Amino acid sequence: MGLLMQNQNAAKNFPTKYWHILPNGRVQCDLCPQHCKLNPGQRGLCFVRMCENNQIVLTTYGRSSGFAVDPIEKKPFYHFLPGTRAFSFGTAGCNLACKFCQNYDMSKSREMDILAEYATPVMIAKRAQELGCESVAFTYNEPTIFMEYAIDTAIECHKLGIRTVVKTNGYICDEPRTEFYQYIDAASVDLKAYTENFYRSIASAHLQPVLDTLIYLKHKTNVWLEVVTLIIPGENDTAEEIGALTKWIVTNLGIDVPVHFTAFHPAWKMLDKPVTPLETLIRARDIALKNGIRYAYTGNVDYMEGNKTFCHNCHNCVVERTGYVISDYQLDEAGSCRFCGTSCAGIYPKRV
Repeated sequence: MGLLMQNQNAAKNFPTKYWHILPNGRVQCDLCPQHCKLNPGQRGLCFVRMCENNQIVLTTYGRSSGFAVDPIEKKPFYHFLPGTRAFSFGTAGCNLACKFCQNYDMSKSREMDILAEYATPVMIAKRAQELGCESVAFTYNEPTIFMEYAIDTAIECHKLGIRTVVKTNGYICDEPRTEFYQYIDAASVDLKAYTENFYRSIASAHLQPVLDTLIYLKHKTNVWLEVVTLIIPGENDTAEEIGALTKWIVTNLGIDVPVHFTAFHPAWKMLDKPVTPLETLIRARDIALKNGIRYAYTGNVDYMEGNKTFCHNCHNCVVERTGYVISDYQLDEAGSCRFCGTSCAGIYPKRV
């Protein structure tokens, strides 16, 4: 994209601060609830944080697996700067081990040679500005695990008036979470299921830390929040679980948080499951709406109705989308319905 230097030696291991030394000499990483306990030279589950010189260092600072310009809707954000473009980038690795990972080539990578593109935070911010992007998205793999790189990039972006957004699994400890989200404008958080068994057996993690992150973002920050659930046949697709999940959202996050139900496609270690039927996603959306969620969507499927935003007062369609492209827009600059004047929750651009 013009800003990149093909120099794998340009980036060096970057010191971090969320760790402590254990009595047995190992160093425990305190970034996320995995709490990896490492000997010298060992890497954590995420692969990119490593024990070196009795501390935890980040091995991917300044190193990216790729850059792209995307519609913000692709993240997905439907109520944050709709119709604008995001400059997207990621690194490698992830702090979960989801068997169904849809981006496993990046998030599950154990090969450092995919990190061939080098860019400083200043370079990323300037290039996003040159390309007319209103935001920079930390995406493709889990942003939590490269938070030092993301924070420095966010600082440079904000100097230029560019927003920063994350696509995240929400699996982060309290103290780093507080620091990280000071620099983030919007978060699309994966709530992968609503059972501990799913998180433990399929994602090698726990449910409660993700719920804690969602509550924190909604009630302790000004970060715009949207929730995404990938529906997997036979794993998290029952009406009972979707009902419980959406009721939890209404009770704990409120009725204005947009919820996206997306389709699973066989990938990585879960090749035995079929693609999610459209009918399952439509049912999930219907359950969400019935339980009081105002903005429920079906993602990555050909179902135009599930892509529309409706005014919760007059029920007219205020944003119509064809794929990731807005085909009709009936909100004013304040995000109010042009039919009845009712405010539609979100953060909106000056014009679309």
